[in-house]
Amino acid sequence: MALKATIYKADLSIADMDRNYYGDHALTIARHPSETEERVMIRVLVFALHADPALAFTKDLFDVEEPAMWQKDLTGAIDLWLEVGQPDEKRLLKAAGRSERVLVYSYSATSDIWFKGIANKIERARNVGVVNIPNEASVQLEKMAKRNMQLQCTIQDGQVWLTDGVDTVLVERQFLRGAP
Repeated sequence: MALKATIYKADLSIADMDRNYYGDHALTIARHPSETEERVMIRVLVFALHADPALAFTKDLFDVEEPAMWQKDLTGAIDLWLEVGQPDEKRLLKAAGRSERVLVYSYSATSDIWFKGIANKIERARNVGVVNIPNEASVQLEKMAKRNMQLQCTIQDGQVWLTDGVDTVLVERQFLRGAP
């Protein structure tokens, strides 16, 4: 018998002063049986960073043809393809051909090694950006993970704060490739 997804719910309030975006989102996140709570929280963080009414979680780990999230225009074309983790260069090149912009958010202690391994291979894909979330921040985010969450995210001058009302995590993104 196959294992089923674990459902997480998050009420997320976003105040993004850099993009002038303010909104409340009720998120339902399906956690794949092989997925960690750390990755779930990175997906929530990435959603907050790119929040838009057209941004949607996908089948992700349940369907290898889809990213963690994407934003489509009214014609169904993919404007933004968001990956979480350390995808291989073939996946990134394929995504670059399918969408206007691709962003990868890596978050483990081995992110530098992974990026050095693919940097030359994805060089021709000008629409691919890579952002690293420092390991310390991702570990702190993982501690916030609960099945039902009330979260607030504040983004100002490139700095990101995520809080659950008890703990606050400062996330200082490292842009390994591409501009923010």
